[in-house]
Amino acid sequence: MKIHPTAIISPTAQLSDDIEVGPNVIIGGQAKVGSGCTIQANAVLDGKITLGDNNIVGYGAILGAPPQDFAHSPDIESEVIIGNNNRIREYVTIHRGTKSGTATKVGDRCFLMVGCHLGHNVEVANDVIITNNCLLAGYVQVGEGAVLGGGSVYHQFIRIGRRAMIAGGARFNKDIPPFTLGNFYNILYGINLVGLRRCGIDAATRTEIRRAFQLVFRGEKPVREAIAEARLSEWKPEALEFFDFVASSKRGCATSRRINQQVDEDSEE
Repeated sequence: MKIHPTAIISPTAQLSDDIEVGPNVIIGGQAKVGSGCTIQANAVLDGKITLGDNNIVGYGAILGAPPQDFAHSPDIESEVIIGNNNRIREYVTIHRGTKSGTATKVGDRCFLMVGCHLGHNVEVANDVIITNNCLLAGYVQVGEGAVLGGGSVYHQFIRIGRRAMIAGGARFNKDIPPFTLGNFYNILYGINLVGLRRCGIDAATRTEIRRAFQLVFRGEKPVREAIAEARLSEWKPEALEFFDFVASSKRGCATSRRINQQVDEDSEE
């Protein structure tokens, strides 16, 4: 174990023998840090927090601080749970859950870039990329393999579907269905074809997802009526996932319209 002499570590913290802890790090008494982790200078692990194996916590990151919620009380015990093989860069902030027994969660192999913020009770699945200065309010859910562009912001309680990709500077207070591209303010402008190809989804499935998107968001019928009609036909699991996500939305989903000078998302290379 390599611990810089200026680090302040509670004697009740549970640390694996092979971690590295940099200068001026603070690790509280309820922290659990797994094997192979690196905690860089000036980072803080506060409250009840569990780090899995092989995580990097960047300079000045603050993980496990109390939530920014007027309803939260200091005597409430909640936590942050982080999986394995994550890169958490400089000045990332992750707040713990706001209600007793709840948690803010990050999965495995995620990349949280400089300055992004996860509010209380956020849940981030595996293989997610959250780029610089993204802001996720409380209870946001992010699906597997999603990519959130720099400076984008997300209202509390919204869901971001699997393999969605969001442009930098966008803002959303509506759900973002899986496999879609999002931009501006609650706008969907197509399917994340590049991302789908990269994760190995075949051309026939990509075409069907695109057809499902067009039926729901580009057709003339109301969304729920379009989904009900679509269910009369057979679809691949990914298209059904898309329909189920939209149908189950409590806040409503972002909308779609053509954007001038956009790349035609309906074309395959």
